[in-house]
Amino acid sequence: MADNVVIIGSGPAAHTAAIYTARADLKPVLFEGFMAGGIAAGGQLTTTTDVENFPGFPEGIGGPELTERFRAQSARFGTVIHPETVTRVDLSRRPFRYATDEREGEANTLIIATGATAKRDDVPGTRDHELWQKGVSACAVCDGALPVFRNKPLFVIGGGDSAMEEASFLTKFGSKVYIVHRRDELRASKIMQQRAKDNPKIEILYSHQVVQVSGGQGVEVVRVKDLKSGAERDVPAAGLFFAIGHKPNTDFLGGQLALDDQGYIVTTPGTTQTSVPGVFAAGDVQDKKWRQAITAAGSGCMAALEAEHFLSSH
Repeated sequence: MADNVVIIGSGPAAHTAAIYTARADLKPVLFEGFMAGGIAAGGQLTTTTDVENFPGFPEGIGGPELTERFRAQSARFGTVIHPETVTRVDLSRRPFRYATDEREGEANTLIIATGATAKRDDVPGTRDHELWQKGVSACAVCDGALPVFRNKPLFVIGGGDSAMEEASFLTKFGSKVYIVHRRDELRASKIMQQRAKDNPKIEILYSHQVVQVSGGQGVEVVRVKDLKSGAERDVPAAGLFFAIGHKPNTDFLGGQLALDDQGYIVTTPGTTQTSVPGVFAAGDVQDKKWRQAITAAGSGCMAALEAEHFLSSH
């Protein structure tokens, strides 16, 4: 017997979809994954210490605690939650088929909310269990306003539009922002480059590389290397932000849905509809622009309502 709605994911998009479909009595089944994308169930929010921009929490809330609340709310309305990773799907016909290492099943509609994983260079000192999330981050908009970064020098690694955007954002809080880029020219659009160059708080280190980050409880020193001369120097800093892009978690789809050139699921503008009718995509797996918990949750709501509408008309 096929399930009405199967949701793949564990972040705000997945759980919002689950809450809406469960309250519509569609009996959703949610696969939250086990260390999917190298991240615990709950997605990227679990790697964020304090979430201060999600409505309803004036004091702020820890990322892991917020995701735990999402999960509890899904479960309360009857969502069946499996801590398993969906390893493959067959979208060639309805009902769609899916498989984990533990089970196989069928779904009349599918909501994919598997998110995207921030890319990080392998720099000593920035790894998990080192200074990652102790001053090293991959989201300036999420973490840049934290008190630890106020009036301190900060680093951004990257050369594209998002790196320029993150650096500009960080100048509101830090005393100075260094953009480190391996090449001698940036990839960013001309207007974003100019904006960064015109900002007196930003210094661009061309043909440079961060080779080490060190500190006790947080980031204290960033070591940079001049790739042309080979010279290395230590720069005092309180934070380092990776802005080298994200990898959407779409490998398990096996190319059965239309993806853009970066691997994000393509949805019809203004909807969560994918190239296969009955398959919907929500959250960061289809959103490379906003990438916020609140926008992911909003698209999860859209996917749920669209799945409900699809089921009632098919």
